[in-house]
Amino acid sequence: MKTSLERSSGSKTTDRVVVIGGGLSGLVAAHRLHESAKQLRRPVEVVVLEAKDRVGGVIRTDRRDGFTLEGGPDSFITNKPWALDLCRRLNLEDQLIETDSAHRRSFVVRNGRLVPVPEGFVLMAPHRLLPILTTPILSWRGKLRLLAEIMIPRRDSDAEESLASFVRRRFGREALERLVQPLVGGIYTGDPGNLSLKATLPQFLAMEKQYGSLIRAAWRQRGSAETRRREKESSGARYGMFVSLADGMDVLPRTLAASLGEGAIQTGRPVRRISRRSDRAGWVVELLNGPPIEADAVIATTEAHATARMLDGLDPSLALQLRAIPYASSIIVNVAYRRDQVKHPLDGFGVVVPAVESRSILAASFLNVKFPSRAPAGSALIRVFIGGATQPDLFDLDDDAIREIVARELGDLIGVRGEPLFLEIGRHPRAMPQYVLGHLERVETIRRKAARHPNLFLTGIAFDGVGIPDCVHAAETTADAVVSALAGSGSIAAA
Repeated sequence: MKTSLERSSGSKTTDRVVVIGGGLSGLVAAHRLHESAKQLRRPVEVVVLEAKDRVGGVIRTDRRDGFTLEGGPDSFITNKPWALDLCRRLNLEDQLIETDSAHRRSFVVRNGRLVPVPEGFVLMAPHRLLPILTTPILSWRGKLRLLAEIMIPRRDSDAEESLASFVRRRFGREALERLVQPLVGGIYTGDPGNLSLKATLPQFLAMEKQYGSLIRAAWRQRGSAETRRREKESSGARYGMFVSLADGMDVLPRTLAASLGEGAIQTGRPVRRISRRSDRAGWVVELLNGPPIEADAVIATTEAHATARMLDGLDPSLALQLRAIPYASSIIVNVAYRRDQVKHPLDGFGVVVPAVESRSILAASFLNVKFPSRAPAGSALIRVFIGGATQPDLFDLDDDAIREIVARELGDLIGVRGEPLFLEIGRHPRAMPQYVLGHLERVETIRRKAARHPNLFLTGIAFDGVGIPDCVHAAETTADAVVSALAGSGSIAAA
């Protein structure tokens, strides 16, 4: 692979696309480009540059003593089809595993105790009445206020609203603090008071507009959901809402990387700057530790703040908008115990912790229950989440302090006693973008400014969704746009 500024005359018939970032977004974009080139029967050289010594980004799987440890996401949702479809195209369908059929529920902490989330309560929409009436999570006053939502008129204003404001307005303060905040915090590691409803969970805004009430919408949709479930069962569809990969989540990035062929990925190659070629017919990607690389198109998939640094010299106003996207840092701890060290029956997939409980963890996932193959029989494998936008100071604690937090919190909440079999700490600095108020307008501005630079493309979780399916969809859409742009410039279209 040529990695110098000048390209030999023999390579002029080949378009070169440089993908910056070897996380899932970068690998998916590169794979899509590679597949498109094969279909077009035209060579396209894809170069993936990754600053670290490994690909996969936040997806990281470690294996030890019969345990499978996930340092990032441990599964992905299937009601958005893009990640599932990608796995099928990669011939990974035999690797797909569902969450275990037993104990498909989660807990929320109430006064230091684990209480099941009311059955049928999905983020902020109650699909069943009786579980709300009987749950000890809410006081009777809180329950009555929540159920009064059906009488609250829809909001006529189109002004942007925070997630917290929306929930308080429709369901009341107690439902926000005791149910919605911890459940949403488990997804975005964010503060609902700052998060934009329209950017994070627009489906609930649409439910209010269409039905006038989320309760009314949930009850009407429940019948449709039952119909879809029966249709799914009769068609032989085999997956639940969440799936993982039998040999670990890193099978996905490793398979994507292998599909690109030898030499396509360069690790340990941090990018210093992206600039226009002197003849303005292409791009130059300057590295911190090697000769610059010339490209016909560039896809930046890195965090918004990292991309901003690369674009400072090219377009300061674009870089400024990218830097304005805030990020949260978090810690994921994988800790294993003998099962007899844990008093709690662990009869659920995990627990989320409301901020009003004033504890030092955001959530804990019981991975040996969620995916039993992840841990040997007779053991418990727990993932503990710390930090996020609501407790940023905890991210700066040293490893000893983190170990103390894990021991104290798991001891209090699920009765853990004694030393763990092992404990591994994974830190994710400034890794989770926060879709705060104004996010959609900012993304629109970023895209408008980026469009002034032909064949420069931006993608990643900073813009349109933080889940794996959203990431896959955005990266594939971006790769398709690159193919169209190169075709329009008379490059691959000539094939």
